[in-house]
Amino acid sequence: MTHIAFIGGGNMATAIIGGLIREGSIDPGMIHVSDPGEAQRQTLQDTLEVNTYADNLSAMNKAGVVILAVKPQVLKTVLEPLKATLSSTQPLLISIAAGISLDSLAEWSGCNAIVRAMPNTPALLGEGATGLFASSAVNIEQQNLADQLLSATGLTVWVQSEDEIDAVTAVSGSGPAYYFLMMEAMIEAGQALGLSEETATRLTLQTALGAGRMAIEADVSPSELRRRVTSPGGTTEQAIATFERAGLRDTVLSAMKNCAQKAAQLSEAAKSS
Repeated sequence: MTHIAFIGGGNMATAIIGGLIREGSIDPGMIHVSDPGEAQRQTLQDTLEVNTYADNLSAMNKAGVVILAVKPQVLKTVLEPLKATLSSTQPLLISIAAGISLDSLAEWSGCNAIVRAMPNTPALLGEGATGLFASSAVNIEQQNLADQLLSATGLTVWVQSEDEIDAVTAVSGSGPAYYFLMMEAMIEAGQALGLSEETATRLTLQTALGAGRMAIEADVSPSELRRRVTSPGGTTEQAIATFERAGLRDTVLSAMKNCAQKAAQLSEAAKSS
């Protein structure tokens, strides 16, 4: 395994690093992380025993892979002083910044082999879902390496076109928030029906966990699972019918279309900045 540099040491970088170390696939001494926050650097040193730096160039010194883990709106500014080094060394560049296209990344970094990754926050628990797309300059060894690094946080799925990354953003990137909103609504409804907040919360969260595990482990689709627990004339049927009359499917489709369109708009805005 080559040396790996993380530009940015926040939550998502920490999730990837933690997953790699838990798996034992890389020695912490081969991981180099730059972050402007002294407290965050100290935390990374203390908990993960990785090398940390206040400046980005020092972190990149030995790296064959550079992972960009900073906010999209500052990525261009971060890459400008690194471009000469990156264009000279040509590491595999992996970006987890939402909405920044391969064209923009190539222009700002001078790198050829680039992978865009769209992880989500459950990566912090090793239960993430990450969509990946590679530039044409990424060879099979580099693609496998990117997959190995990101799979340390959970599921990885490669998409066939860069446009599909926006769909990944709508499905899994932003998806955890949809489920959290549903949980909020169920907890509030449980309280309205007379349960205490604690009871409604515990029942809702355990139900979400159980339903998720059933869907993953079952040999049938979620729609079939839903059919099996919806007895004709029963209580569940009444609830499902209410959701359907309220246009739940159309609402979900509209919300996810808007999410994907926003991701595309961010990409276009980045190109013109």
